[in-house]
Amino acid sequence: MIARLILLGAVFVLSSTTLQAGDWLHWRGPHDLGIAEPGQSPPTKFSDSENVVWKTPVPGRGHSSPILVGDKVVLTTADQEKQTQSVLCFDRQSGNPLWTTIVNTGGLPAEIHSKNTHASPTVACDGKQLFALFNNNSVQLAALDLNGKVLWKKQGPFQPQQFKFGFGPSPLLYGDLVILAAEYEQGYIVALHKKNGSIAWKIDRPQISFSSPIVAKLAGRDQMLISGLGKVCSYDPKTGKLLWSVDGPALATCGTVVWLGDTVFASGGYPEKETIAVKADGSGKVLWRQPVRCYEQSLVAADGYVYAVSDDGIAYCWNAVTGQEMWKQRLGGGSVSSSPTLVGDTIYLFNERGKCFVFKANPQRFEMVAENQLGDEAFASPSFCEDQMFMRAADSSSGTRLETLYCIGQ
Repeated sequence: MIARLILLGAVFVLSSTTLQAGDWLHWRGPHDLGIAEPGQSPPTKFSDSENVVWKTPVPGRGHSSPILVGDKVVLTTADQEKQTQSVLCFDRQSGNPLWTTIVNTGGLPAEIHSKNTHASPTVACDGKQLFALFNNNSVQLAALDLNGKVLWKKQGPFQPQQFKFGFGPSPLLYGDLVILAAEYEQGYIVALHKKNGSIAWKIDRPQISFSSPIVAKLAGRDQMLISGLGKVCSYDPKTGKLLWSVDGPALATCGTVVWLGDTVFASGGYPEKETIAVKADGSGKVLWRQPVRCYEQSLVAADGYVYAVSDDGIAYCWNAVTGQEMWKQRLGGGSVSSSPTLVGDTIYLFNERGKCFVFKANPQRFEMVAENQLGDEAFASPSFCEDQMFMRAADSSSGTRLETLYCIGQ
């Protein structure tokens, strides 16, 4: 599995901060599946004034999700006018800014998808270092300490010609490696040593796709999983060697693969419209396919079922083994780019207009718990720890777009 420094029930000190069980250290959280630590009860009802522990302005623009590192909340941002890309750190108790580190100045691509930003990948932390990934007419990975000092930076090519949509994948941590995907016409996945950024391995992935790789222990071995190029692929994360691949679900995908037992689930994308379940044992067996597209957002798999929300805001529940549709429900209110997050038996899902649907992970029937509103724009995904939700949203009601980081709690 991805190297974690989270021990249940343990608290320990590393590099001037205290990590706690359940800290949300990277994209998709402590279990790599968009599932929070058990036993939490964050508010299901909230707004920009109800159940708000604190809220603080976020300068610039970004879609990266907040990570939680001990007493810190970390995310990235970009300023198109100033041509800067930065890592921001806030105090987890008060929301007060702690530090800002400008990682890059200049070179922000002029062409980018209207739903993307120059600060979309989520930061990853191993308890000692922060790893932030940006695109400035190349791919730039920066390693920082927990006080915001840049330890090293590395650049690699990223210049798509056909689809100039910008960059999206988040960095993946595995042992002493940091792994990143940069998929375009001459694309690749590369693993760098955390200590100094030197290359450990590199594989060619000539395609246009935007998914983040993830590592899971399946069928008795660690597997790095990623979708795109019309396939679901598994690689050895130590070497980059291909272990297996299965056709589907789409040429281009954005969501991160999830799993349950030894079954992998992926969805996408463009141009195909499909969600797929694959055995991760190398047999190539496809358990089921559903003609549903979850292009930008990832899935949630838990307790024998898969929960998904399509691009146009329809929620689904499928039997993980058979693919039987248990229910589907139109949520309404706009398109979806944020990924659903499971907290206990409850799913939190934001649409692009800032509305948060809270519903039960109940395979028997759809059960809405609450509908909430934060600002009027949401593309990041929420992070949860110690009965609190941390979420980045934007509001343009004043005529000027302003981003805010929220801590929601009792």
